[in-house]
Amino acid sequence: MAHSERMDPVDTTWLRLDRPTNRMVIVGLLVLAGPVDVARLERTLAERLLVYRRFRQRVETGVTGTWWCDDPDFDIAHHIKRIRLPAPGGRNELERFVADLAAQPLDPLHPLWQYHIVEDYEGGVALVNRLHHCIADGIALIGVMLSLTDERPGASSRRRKPIALTGLADDEGLGFPVPQILDLARQAVGQGLHLYGQVLRTSLGLLSQPTRALDYLRDGTGVAGELGYILLMPMDSPTRFKGKPSGDKRVAWTDPIPLPEVKAVSHALDCSVNDMLLSSVAGSLREYLKEHGDDTTGIEVRALVPINLRSGADEPELGNRFGMLAVELPVGLENPLDRLYEVRRRMRALKQSYEPSVTLGLLAALGYAPKVVQDRLFDLLLSRATAVMTNVPGPQQRLYLAGSELKQIMCWGPQAHDIGMGVSILSFNGRVQFGLITDAAMVPDPQAIIARFRPEFEKLLYHVLMRSWDAVAAPAVVEVALRAPGPRRQ
Repeated sequence: MAHSERMDPVDTTWLRLDRPTNRMVIVGLLVLAGPVDVARLERTLAERLLVYRRFRQRVETGVTGTWWCDDPDFDIAHHIKRIRLPAPGGRNELERFVADLAAQPLDPLHPLWQYHIVEDYEGGVALVNRLHHCIADGIALIGVMLSLTDERPGASSRRRKPIALTGLADDEGLGFPVPQILDLARQAVGQGLHLYGQVLRTSLGLLSQPTRALDYLRDGTGVAGELGYILLMPMDSPTRFKGKPSGDKRVAWTDPIPLPEVKAVSHALDCSVNDMLLSSVAGSLREYLKEHGDDTTGIEVRALVPINLRSGADEPELGNRFGMLAVELPVGLENPLDRLYEVRRRMRALKQSYEPSVTLGLLAALGYAPKVVQDRLFDLLLSRATAVMTNVPGPQQRLYLAGSELKQIMCWGPQAHDIGMGVSILSFNGRVQFGLITDAAMVPDPQAIIARFRPEFEKLLYHVLMRSWDAVAAPAVVEVALRAPGPRRQ
């Protein structure tokens, strides 16, 4: 019997945000070491993905709302495809293929997902998946990706229960006390709905003067005050990273950095792993601007950072359950240590914020609002940001997919409205990797930014190696640094 259910209002919000220049599609990349049994890989994908009902359902919108409906013509062949890259079939060609997929819409007549099996990539296989944001957020997608894998190569391809999404966030992430803010999230949903009701009842002219609807929040505290601040925050600095997107995407990623090396340096400098990574991102953006002759004095780049709001008791379901923080990166600070400690100071302040829970409430409220109202409010919010940045701690053990070892995981979230940059930081199996997706109208060469990531991290590493340190901490840092693979400066 066909099954249908109403789409959650938060998921509806992400469905509506799809634009020709910014598709609301999460793109993931898995690289498998060879040899790979491609037929077995196809069977494993089909068996394990279809455990999730959403992967058999398409979206239908009518006068009664938006619904998930079983697709009566579902055909797995539409969703799992084999391809080969053009010669020479290396990393450059894969980056171009991933970027092209990120720019393409998913077929609305079918369930909104696809997997592309890229054969003969570096002696193995690259697996590129696309999933519409209305189906799941990044944390849920990592859970889906992990449900495809095994801890040993000999496991069968038969379907199994999806794995829990807990345990993915630890001190490598933003470190927010999720259980403590879940009540705030529920409060924020109510606050967001109240805001929308106020707008309708008082006819404050949201379309022509959206900020008037928020006057009653200006002097508020707690949830109300945060909601007012989010929608009325000032612009960040004007840079070449802002503008009108063309829809032509570019993708690049770094070679991995050993996670123990990052942890050792962060410990020596009394900051978190996340502080280190964000500071390195800010330094990379600074160097790119300088290389193009831009003045970096006082530059602040605001990034919207998704924060997982699932609790440990949540079931491993799909959908969107996250809020967002507005993180301002001090790109204008030249000294890498000054920049690191300013990032640390800001992140500690943000950890006391209601912002993640409040934005979840806002997303829920806008799911009930007319699309024209939703567009105006999101234009107001997103024009204040330059990038979307995700930081996902992945599994820290060796994994296998269809009997082949998983070498690499990357994931890029979508950018909304006119945002033209997405930063992705993901750790897996003792290594951390930095990826970038950009709009070609703003940054046609993302490789020039990510090429600066490791050198920016190494500036902090060299400081640790040169400064005075106690006899206990220093040998550990030096040992990790000396044995770490990767290019070194001459």
